[in-house]
Amino acid sequence: MTSARTSVAAAEMNTHTGSRRDWIVAYLFLLPFLAVYLVFLVYPLFSGFWISLHDWELVGNFREYIGFQNYRDLWADVLFWKTIRNTALFASITVPCMTALALALALAVRRPGRLYAVLRGVFFASSVFSVSVVTLVWRMVLDGDRGLLANLFRSVGIRPIGFLGEPFWAMPSLAVATLWWGVGLPMALFIAALNQIPQDIYEAAELDFASRWKVLRRITLPGIKRTFVLVLVLQIVLQFQMFGQAQLMTKGGPADQTRTIVQYIYDTGFRDWQIGYASAMAVVLFVLMFSISMVQLWLGSKED
Repeated sequence: MTSARTSVAAAEMNTHTGSRRDWIVAYLFLLPFLAVYLVFLVYPLFSGFWISLHDWELVGNFREYIGFQNYRDLWADVLFWKTIRNTALFASITVPCMTALALALALAVRRPGRLYAVLRGVFFASSVFSVSVVTLVWRMVLDGDRGLLANLFRSVGIRPIGFLGEPFWAMPSLAVATLWWGVGLPMALFIAALNQIPQDIYEAAELDFASRWKVLRRITLPGIKRTFVLVLVLQIVLQFQMFGQAQLMTKGGPADQTRTIVQYIYDTGFRDWQIGYASAMAVVLFVLMFSISMVQLWLGSKED
């Protein structure tokens, strides 16, 4: 009896020791990622908030704690609110259009065959270009004097439109360039999600003579709902950080109609050297994107 109890105790001890060893190994594998996460994400986040509470110059040693004065100044900054509106307008154009276009392309090119494989590669290829290459291409297309569209309009007797120089056309032009550039990644995500839907369901719908619209609404969209929410959240976060297109194509013009919040942060911090004020804007942008993303994820989980 005593030896049996001893064996049970030894087995429990070995199990406890093995479980502790597994936890230690798991944390050792997690440690490199955790270190990178803390150094490059968590620390800059809290450091940026701390800097936003100061009158902090980029060059020199001037550091003065002013509390929430930068945030009060933001409330009265007309240009800041204009950049917020511009960024929200840009996101309201690109996010739904990007999602719908990516889904349409995924439905069109997910079929088997060499031709569709080539088309998938063509549509995805634009997403690997840098923003400088994308803006160079689209400036050659949209330039009001020597652009491709300007020459095309002249050839048919129509006065060219300065797409990047007119307030009405500037923001839609940036949106078109962004759609061409960024549609590849969400398309690939939608293709991966569509491939996870069992084909038996489509075959059953075909036997029931279901229309394409009913198949899309009753089978396809519910089957990729989680990916749909993921694409929306990713696109909201990406489009609210739009910077390179406006900086390289319009420089925020005309009349600040395309100046985005990230561009304003860059100009304030590295042109005007007001790092504290720029950090306050960055914190506001982070809170805005985080709130929108959480609402989107909450709505998706609520539907589940």
